[in-house]
Amino acid sequence: MPQPSTGTLLFVGCATLDSIALVEDYPAADSRTVASDFATAGGGPAATAAVAAARAGANTAFAGVLGTDEEGDRIIAGLQAEGVDTSAVIRDPNVKTGASVIVVSKASESRAIVTRPVPPVSFPAGSRFHALVESAAWVHVDHLGWNAVASLPAFSAGSLNVSVDAGNPIASFSLRGVALYVPTIERLQAEYGGHHSPEALLGKAVDDGASAVVATAGSDGAWVKDGTADPLHVPATPAAIVSTLGAGDVYHGALLAAVAAGLSLADAAAFAGRTASASCEGLDGRSTIPHQTITPVLTSNHTA
Repeated sequence: MPQPSTGTLLFVGCATLDSIALVEDYPAADSRTVASDFATAGGGPAATAAVAAARAGANTAFAGVLGTDEEGDRIIAGLQAEGVDTSAVIRDPNVKTGASVIVVSKASESRAIVTRPVPPVSFPAGSRFHALVESAAWVHVDHLGWNAVASLPAFSAGSLNVSVDAGNPIASFSLRGVALYVPTIERLQAEYGGHHSPEALLGKAVDDGASAVVATAGSDGAWVKDGTADPLHVPATPAAIVSTLGAGDVYHGALLAAVAAGLSLADAAAFAGRTASASCEGLDGRSTIPHQTITPVLTSNHTA
């Protein structure tokens, strides 16, 4: 992995405004369901990852596309309140900001999402985005941010440290030049075949071009592989779950903050797991992300 850096972590991609209801069971058609809690909060993979990294002490920025509507205003205000630089956000009067209505079921510990899609993510030449990319220690992308970064000459030249949230399918994706690849185990199985062991799956991703891989496996923890080193398993942190909404996004932000601070990949994954578990104690994806300081040495119980 690259050496520790105190530079900006730039998060590129999706931001939404989420309205969330906590119920015992999902509503039936034409029914009236009493919710035990409601929340409205910012969401989106890249934006929530930026918040998690900021709460871990990283210098962070977010770049994406929002409308000039109330939802966009609230998203910007929420990110700025967390200390996230929003100077690279494009406000487009011709689009509507991404938004979701989410119902979380306590009985099944699951959720149902109704969403208004996020606008395509692109940045005109000369915009603030390009200046931030040039100075960023890391650039983290989700499925919407990938093409905006992969098309940059600096990425093709290998001069960017790029981290990829591969929790969702990414069009026109290649691992060549990716410094930190973070899929789910299920994503690797879909790509390379479910008959392979986790160790073999990570090896295939490295063979295809990723410098380092962290494959998340929910309650089974994560598997990590840093270059030619042997894969390691990092156990999950038990969680008092209210909602898992945004937990994966929190994991990505905490992981990158820890890697940028100089932790080993296994210790960074353990730190990210603890942070994501803490976030599950809240209804929304952000309110219970801990404010914390990353220390150079963490004790992690990981095995080969």
